[in-house]
Amino acid sequence: MKTPNADIEIVLIEDEEDILELLEYHLQKAGYQTTSFSSTKNVEQFLEEENPSLLIVDRNLPFMEGSEFIADIREKGYDIPTIFLSAKNSDSDIDEGFLRGADDYITKPFRIQELLHRVGAILRRTGKVEQTKLKHRDLLLDMDSQTLSINDTNIKLTKMEFNLLSIFIKNSSKTLDRDFLVDEVSEESQGKTINVAINRLKKKIDPDGSKAYITSVWGVGYKLA
Repeated sequence: MKTPNADIEIVLIEDEEDILELLEYHLQKAGYQTTSFSSTKNVEQFLEEENPSLLIVDRNLPFMEGSEFIADIREKGYDIPTIFLSAKNSDSDIDEGFLRGADDYITKPFRIQELLHRVGAILRRTGKVEQTKLKHRDLLLDMDSQTLSINDTNIKLTKMEFNLLSIFIKNSSKTLDRDFLVDEVSEESQGKTINVAINRLKKKIDPDGSKAYITSVWGVGYKLA
């Protein structure tokens, strides 16, 4: 069975073989794909062809210092999330790392479990992994159990209604047009219109209309309020 992280590729740039093997073992055990380099030399060529979800980069590297490499690719338009994993641990080193493009900075020696937590946090924040729970105001969607609760009261939804609501929450700052919504739930919308499905959803989550979770945007579509 495919693991939840199977489509996530993490690039490791580390010249200490024992640390590289440790990282590979634990990240692969967590379900991630890994690609490893012992220097920055061929990494940019790899990035031209692949689109990894995260870089974990040592700073003391042959060919080019790790933070200099990240600063260089940032200038070229690469915005891949990056964690520095480095023995450079002074305040000025850490400041320099963030100024050169780090999203996080872990100093050596390190706890592997903390690194895994930080990897997961960045991947969730950047939308690379699916969040197990989605919340908007007092709506709470559990993506694993496919259930909705409002103030601890379970609300029964159809699969289509649940998916529509999850789309709204994931795009809570946007106005969503009908064509987009139709495309997102096209396999489930046979014989049903998006308008009808949304009206049913609105009645289930807001029976008296007092909370106005979903509002119509005239001539465009709908928005989560």
